[in-house]
Amino acid sequence: MNFLAHLYLSGNDQELMVGNFIADGVKGAAYKNYSAGIAKGILLHRAIDDYTDKHPVFMQSVKRIRVEHGKFAGVIADIFYDHFLAANWENYSEIELPEYVNDVHELMLRHENIMPEKSRMFLKYMIRHNWLVSYASINGIGEVLYGMSRRTKYTNTMDKSVVTLEKHYDDFKNEFELFFEDVKKFVIKANSGI
Repeated sequence: MNFLAHLYLSGNDQELMVGNFIADGVKGAAYKNYSAGIAKGILLHRAIDDYTDKHPVFMQSVKRIRVEHGKFAGVIADIFYDHFLAANWENYSEIELPEYVNDVHELMLRHENIMPEKSRMFLKYMIRHNWLVSYASINGIGEVLYGMSRRTKYTNTMDKSVVTLEKHYDDFKNEFELFFEDVKKFVIKANSGI
C-alpha cells in the first residue's frame, strides 16, 4: 500500500496517521522515540506492508507487473492501488478527496518538526505536486511514477508502467477492490493487537 491507503487506513486518529506517514523513515526500534500514538502508527504501517506483501490478490497484481517491470513490481502495484482508491474515493469516504488531502497536509505540517528527514523531504514534494489528489488520474499516476523512476538509482521502467495499468485496468481494479476489503478487516484486528 502507498501513502493514501496508509493514511485512509489510519481512520480519524491523527497520531496514527502521522506514524503511518513517517514509518518508512523510521528504522528498527527507533519507533520507541515517538509518542505512543505515533509509535502505534509506525507499527501499523509495518503490519499493513507485511500483510500486503503476502496477500494472494496483491501478489497476483505484482506478478502481472513483474513481467514487464521486474523487481519494482511491488512498488508499482502500491501506486496502482492508491490510484484506484483515489479514483473511487467517493466509495470509501464522505469527505471529498481534495478536502481530505488538504487536512492531511495541514496535519503533517504541524508534525514536520518530529519527522525523519526522508519524510520531511517527501512531504515537501507531496504538497508541492499535490500527489495524493493527482493519484486519481492516470496522468497523475504517470507523473508520480516518472518522478520515482528518476529518483531511483537503479535502472528501472517505472516511468513506462502506466501502459501496463491501462492494458490491464479492469484486472487491477478488481484485484484492488478484493484486496482493500481484506486489508480494512485486517487493520481492525491489527489495531487492537498493537
